[in-house]
Amino acid sequence: MKYSIIIPVYNRPTEIDELLESLTQQDFSKDFEVLIIEDGSTEKSEAVVGKYNNQLDLKYFFKENSGAGASRNFGMQHANGDYFIILDSDVIVPSQYLSEVNKALKINFTDAFGGPDAAHKSFTALQKAINYSMTSVLTTGGIRGKKQAVGKFQPRSFNLGLSKAAFNKTQGFSKMKNGEDIDLTFRLWENGFETQLIEKAFVYHKRRSSIQQFFKQTFGFGTARPILNKKYPETAKPTYWFPSLFIIGIDVSIILAVFGYNQLLYCYGLYFLLIFLDSLFQNKNLQVAFLSMFTSLTQFLGYGLGFLESQFYPKK
Repeated sequence: MKYSIIIPVYNRPTEIDELLESLTQQDFSKDFEVLIIEDGSTEKSEAVVGKYNNQLDLKYFFKENSGAGASRNFGMQHANGDYFIILDSDVIVPSQYLSEVNKALKINFTDAFGGPDAAHKSFTALQKAINYSMTSVLTTGGIRGKKQAVGKFQPRSFNLGLSKAAFNKTQGFSKMKNGEDIDLTFRLWENGFETQLIEKAFVYHKRRSSIQQFFKQTFGFGTARPILNKKYPETAKPTYWFPSLFIIGIDVSIILAVFGYNQLLYCYGLYFLLIFLDSLFQNKNLQVAFLSMFTSLTQFLGYGLGFLESQFYPKK
């Protein structure tokens, strides 16, 4: 089985440099190819990619801007491998990544897989806090990478594997701007393909570098869910309403506190204290723990507001 690594990129040559450098350090003994799909960038990565031509089996494509999903499909259409691995440009891959993927698929082959993400020691305090908020059991239930916290796993596009057979059957990603990876998962299941979480196939994911960018990203995630619920009603769950109810509850607790009823506000205070302590335990850093409270609130706010807007004021 030959692996083709597909990486869409848009105006991020520095990130591609770090990712390609990490791919040169793989302890995987077999050949693999890497396809860089430049999605209409004004800051091109061609020169950076050229640095690695002698170290990796590289293919570079420049195309008109059409979004990450279409760029991933473009890459898979031009790949020579039997199994495609899709990575975001803002990840760094540990040296054992491909070996762990190959080992897991030999033991239990599935036509799609997802892997978790982690914070690299070189990341900023804010990046580590964002990673905590996106992966913690206290915030997301650990559904993005902890096997004991998931049922049927829904791979995410920052670290996703897909067989050529599954791509040919599903035609890859849809035109959805957000939630296109979950949409692909549901179509894989409809066509009889299995998915799995490979816990040891993690990547270091930088995510967004500011609170504003993180809010925009989570807002997009929130807008996608009602669309997916309507498209696949059998997958809808009451828990998807939780972030929206959470932020509504904060508003209610503040109003009640004005009239002297502080109990609900105390509950929220206790919750964020638990986040602080849990992040401190995991990251061993006071600044990261402090920021984790704000990134978690941002995550709930972004996703919750995006969900409500899409649910009650859907775009035509």
